[in-house]
Amino acid sequence: MKKTHIIGILVIAVAIVIIMSSVGDASTYVSFGDAIERAEDGDMTKVHVVGRLKKDPQGHIVGMNYDPLIDPNYFTFTLVDTNRVEQQVVYFNPKPQDFERSEQVVITGNMQQNVFVADKILLKCPSKYVEKEVQQNTASL
Repeated sequence: MKKTHIIGILVIAVAIVIIMSSVGDASTYVSFGDAIERAEDGDMTKVHVVGRLKKDPQGHIVGMNYDPLIDPNYFTFTLVDTNRVEQQVVYFNPKPQDFERSEQVVITGNMQQNVFVADKILLKCPSKYVEKEVQQNTASL
């Protein structure tokens, strides 16, 4: 075989390995009900859950617990998914910056013993430009 053929086969093999590893890391978006069913069936694959923080009528976050002096890598909060199911979430890392300001939260992880253990937290925070755009659009009318 020529060197170009061997190099071509190696490039194809590397591409296949990369594709297979990325497919193994892919997770799906589910509700807490689906995540609980998967855990009961023994399926421990990672899933994404989209939700909002549980807040009281005054707008304060309910069920959030983070004390960096006791354990800086233990953060819990209550998340309400799109089906309005509430679930306690445990995150074994420091609390993300601007967590309180987030409009929507996407967590990645799985159910373990009646709590959702999150590996990643993605926050959708309000944009500082939205209010200015609204004021400019209404001013031009």
